[in-house]
Amino acid sequence: MPDTSGATDPAGTEPEVTYRVADRIATITLNRPAARNGYTVRMADELAAALDRADHDPDVRVAVLTGAGRDFCVGADLSQGGFDPGSDPAPGSDNATDTAAATATDPGATWQEPAGRCSRRIFTMNKPVIAALNGNAIGGGITITLSADYRLAATDSRFGFVFTRRGIYPEGASAWFLPRLVGMGRALDWMISGRLVDAAEAERAGLVHSVHAPDELLDAAYALAAELVATTAPVSVAVTRQLVYRMSPLDSPAPVHELDSKLVAGIADSPDAVEGVLSFLQKRPPEFTLSPETDLPEFLPWSQS
Repeated sequence: MPDTSGATDPAGTEPEVTYRVADRIATITLNRPAARNGYTVRMADELAAALDRADHDPDVRVAVLTGAGRDFCVGADLSQGGFDPGSDPAPGSDNATDTAAATATDPGATWQEPAGRCSRRIFTMNKPVIAALNGNAIGGGITITLSADYRLAATDSRFGFVFTRRGIYPEGASAWFLPRLVGMGRALDWMISGRLVDAAEAERAGLVHSVHAPDELLDAAYALAAELVATTAPVSVAVTRQLVYRMSPLDSPAPVHELDSKLVAGIADSPDAVEGVLSFLQKRPPEFTLSPETDLPEFLPWSQS
């Protein structure tokens, strides 16, 4: 993650990530505007918790991720000392001393770098995530969003995988996500050169889905979220996004077709499928009743992962 500077909140009184729900849309906001939303371990933990909260909240259908102030996130806030594996136990660790001892000999043994904690949580979401990327999204500020379903940018946005220019390494599992979004050649260019990419180039390459005037960006994200809430079935969305992510990298379509067959065979007993057809024939908005919290098919191969 690249460095940034700016004011910090040493007392830790303000949340570094805020969460609110309205109209079945959860708004998750990076909340260190004075530091240009410089990424910290605390922010990573609060962001992962907010994503988890949205994913398990039956009142939420879509999450919108954005940043307070002029920038989405300019990368790691190195003014706070960077990320020390020995002093930052991996999530779920029962013994910080044991974790520190393990990382002293092998820093990658148990520690999870902070950007990947969040990109991986978005990857496992059952609900769509829309990232509204205002201003700069650099280093971890862009890698945490690569697993989102949509990335919308402002006309003045810039993106950078600047790790090679800092003598460090890509994180957030970005070496897996980025080539799938923009192709191997473009991913190699951006990651090896570490150059900044403007919104127009990012849109042409497929990194972002659309570009908007800065004062219209969040409205565009909410309009997209509202459309998804009004027109799509929650369980169908949950299964579909995981199908694409988990099955498309396979080297044969056979296991995908096998799973498709099980899913399609269950349509006759699905109230959402009945409602989808009836609402289409009756030319009215659908009222889907199944929930990803309780009604996902039990045979999904990733349900235990």
